[in-house]
Amino acid sequence: MNKKSIIFACLILTIATSCVSNKEIPYFQDIQAVNQAKLENAAAFTEPVIQPDDILSINVFTLNPQSGAIINQASATPILGGSATTAVAASQVTGFLVDKNGEIELALVGKVKVAGLTTYEARELVRTKVSAFYKEPNVQLRFANFKVSVLGEVNTPSAYTLPNEKVTILDALSLAGDLTIYGKRDNILIVRDNNGKKEFARLNLNSSEIFNSPFYYLKQNDVVYVEPNKRKVSASNSAQIQTISVIASVLSVLILAIVQLK
Repeated sequence: MNKKSIIFACLILTIATSCVSNKEIPYFQDIQAVNQAKLENAAAFTEPVIQPDDILSINVFTLNPQSGAIINQASATPILGGSATTAVAASQVTGFLVDKNGEIELALVGKVKVAGLTTYEARELVRTKVSAFYKEPNVQLRFANFKVSVLGEVNTPSAYTLPNEKVTILDALSLAGDLTIYGKRDNILIVRDNNGKKEFARLNLNSSEIFNSPFYYLKQNDVVYVEPNKRKVSASNSAQIQTISVIASVLSVLILAIVQLK
């Protein structure tokens, strides 16, 4: 086989390995476009519970705004945060840190145990506590550091701090700019910390069964990992083959030029 044949074969191989099957790209392929689909056993959302090291945003509103400001004083805590347009960076989040005993400390009130409670339950507990000092207080309480991390074959991998605790796997992937063309859509890995123990789940974006999974709704500190598919490896190999082909072509031209000069 001469050099031209080798170069031609390399180019054909590069083109063949760079093609991506359209069958692997669309999500929820089992849902018919013409018929209205209805899921019988869609996963129900369960409110996350507060755990040690969480940061809570708490605001108490009273008839006298100045007196309410005393209890609203909170410290700024450094955490890792990110957004859809920025990489992971250290940031300051103002809120009340839940200590190792599951407690927060409020001015006037003292320590309040909130670990194991939902934000609704914690809000009602704080309202009861501050009612001893204020008349008809209005309490707002939510997570200040509800964070999920999205890694792997997505356009913007990062850790995302969200104001909303009702977050789905689709929300997280949307924040990360969706999967790249090389993302493995049928095997998304979710890593979850549940009371100090790691839980794992695999989700298939090509199937509507994802809506039935208890991992469809993400929890605090969940990690979403998108694996690269086989074509990612093939593309890397193709790039190497293409580089070798270009070098071989240049060498062939140089050799021919030298031969003609002689």
